[in-house]
Amino acid sequence: MDLKITDRSRLRRAHERGHFDRASIDAILDAQPTCSVGYVMEGKPYVTPTLQWREGDHVYWHGSSASRALRAGKEAEVCLNVSILDGFVMARSGFHHSVNARSVTLFGTAFVVPEEEKQDRLSTFIDGLWPGRAAMLRPNNAQELKATMILGLEIKEGAAKVRSGPPGDDEEDYALPIWAGVIPIESRAGALVPDPRNLEGVEPPAHLTGFRWPR
Repeated sequence: MDLKITDRSRLRRAHERGHFDRASIDAILDAQPTCSVGYVMEGKPYVTPTLQWREGDHVYWHGSSASRALRAGKEAEVCLNVSILDGFVMARSGFHHSVNARSVTLFGTAFVVPEEEKQDRLSTFIDGLWPGRAAMLRPNNAQELKATMILGLEIKEGAAKVRSGPPGDDEEDYALPIWAGVIPIESRAGALVPDPRNLEGVEPPAHLTGFRWPR
């Protein structure tokens, strides 16, 4: 279901870049595992970077059970942002320089994932990036699960913001002898770098040798 536009999710400027359909929002969340989450702790705002993953209508992130930020986010209002830089937009004036980018900002009340669901959520996170890897790993022990907190947020309020294409200069500036255009920015997976303490004869599985980014 598309998201309802609210007072804090609507775009005040460049509203044509706003997208509230779930297809656009899900595509950006699924394309970028890194995010930033905003919390309020003791009346002051804090933003922390972390990893996120989406399962259906919810987005999840995890960290230490001792984390002040995660403890502050339990049953509290949070703001989560995922951003992808696609290019630098070079215009004919400094004012019209911009970036081509995709982002999603979500608002809502975070909830704590119950202890009995932690392992499944973490396995889904790993397999979402490297299908089949979770089953190969040593299972998390009770102490590791206890030391891990997972928060979730329903994808209910928020928006995607997307900019693409060339610069939008003032009409009279197109006559100026200044190069304008876009510098594309790409994030790519490189060659595998093995751990020097790998056991002899252990070869990387297909989900690593065949890993491609972007997917």
